[in-house]
Amino acid sequence: MIKKILVANRGEIAIRVMRTCREMGIESVAVYSEADRKSMHVRFADEAYYIGPAPSNESYLVIDNIIEAAKKSKADAIHPGYGFLSENAGFADRCEKEGIIFIGPSSHAINTMGDKITARKSMLAANVPVVPGTSEPIRDIKNAIEVIKEIGLPVMVKASAGGGGKGMRLIHNVDDIISGVSAAKSEAKGAFGNDAVYVEKYINSPHHIEFQILADKHGNCIHLFERECSVQRRHQKVVEETPSPIMTPSVRAEMGKYAVAAAKAVNYASAGTVEFIVDDDLNYYFLEMNTRLQVEHPITERVVGVDLVKEQINVANNKKLSIKQEDLKQNGHAIEVRIYAEDPDNNFMPSPGTIRHITEPLGLGVRHDGYIYEGYEIPMFYDPMVSKLIVWAPSRNEAIDRMKRALYAYKIVGIKTTIPFLSRIMDTPAFKKGKYNTHFIQDNKKYLSPEADASDKIKDVVAITAFVDYLTNLESKTDDKNSAGQVSKWKMCGRTRNVNRL
Repeated sequence: MIKKILVANRGEIAIRVMRTCREMGIESVAVYSEADRKSMHVRFADEAYYIGPAPSNESYLVIDNIIEAAKKSKADAIHPGYGFLSENAGFADRCEKEGIIFIGPSSHAINTMGDKITARKSMLAANVPVVPGTSEPIRDIKNAIEVIKEIGLPVMVKASAGGGGKGMRLIHNVDDIISGVSAAKSEAKGAFGNDAVYVEKYINSPHHIEFQILADKHGNCIHLFERECSVQRRHQKVVEETPSPIMTPSVRAEMGKYAVAAAKAVNYASAGTVEFIVDDDLNYYFLEMNTRLQVEHPITERVVGVDLVKEQINVANNKKLSIKQEDLKQNGHAIEVRIYAEDPDNNFMPSPGTIRHITEPLGLGVRHDGYIYEGYEIPMFYDPMVSKLIVWAPSRNEAIDRMKRALYAYKIVGIKTTIPFLSRIMDTPAFKKGKYNTHFIQDNKKYLSPEADASDKIKDVVAITAFVDYLTNLESKTDDKNSAGQVSKWKMCGRTRNVNRL
């Protein structure tokens, strides 16, 4: 029985895992780099151990250091969170060798699904629909040209190892094949140490829809419905919601069955996500499987009412799933947005720095998963995401309104964040109607550009002008009867603006 868990991660996901540990009466152990000595997850844990310098390849990615910390703390198990070592089959194997429970799937499942070419072959064998493309890595440029001409343009060239948008190139024209394949291979080599790439037919108007699955070590596997993840920037998710606004009950049931079949094909046991690409006609194809907890898992938890981390721990404890497929249903609508320390009005440049003030949004149906606090200095060594904001409401329209309210109430001073950009997304007609795909951001630039907030900026200028006008009048000793009782229209506008902000 697991009594102590080391969380091999940092930031908000470390805290999120530790919260469930506390509810289950399990002790939690934090690990931290030099840059994270003052991080909130270090304070939140029952114990904390230093694992190395700030760069992740000298700390959070060093398996020996993580294992040493687990041994020192006498942890029974390790939860990897997401990112870092979460999909590292060697890490899972090392944990098993050291007699430490790895809270995640087997190294076989991680290896099979982690290599995209191997995953495609496994899905074809399991009769899961896959995007038309190659089942072998591209050997050279000549081979690439032959294959792409056979499949037909446009195509997507993808790294076989890894993900996160790295090692991917969309090719529309024959003249771009050489440069596109070369760039994808070079980026894949730098990011994953493996330059193997493959080719898929590019789906026009693609929707990115994923299914959350849970499986135990006794052959039971269920899905917890879908998440719509089509609002993306540079292949990175920005906004997620569930249920998907394009989904129908029959297609949902079909995709759910295929998601379960995909998991069973690799004897999966833990929480995982099967991702599909879906076109406007609701034709769907297997994309990949993430063999870990997803960043966006809270919206599924809120709509389905299941603590996914708790289920992961129970599976690791060799327990059977306590939930059956027929027990599950979707209740209401949930949306998640990712808050990044980036300046959206300056090409999303990173904005590390010290948090001078933070006001977290509160109220009915609002969940905030974060790790920053006043006085905390955001390091430049890691992913710039500082928190996730999740809302739930009975309907999609109400959820959008609630998210707008929560974003308005969310104040972070000291750094630039993507909060204004996310607010503009909520007001974009295509998003409000639920008619969007992975091209959403590039197709809606006129709504998402900083100029979209020009009216707010003008009102701010009016408020400032009114304040200056007030000070000027306060200092004035003029007692002109003709001006008595008159109120500056600038001042009135400013007062209205200030009242609206309260």
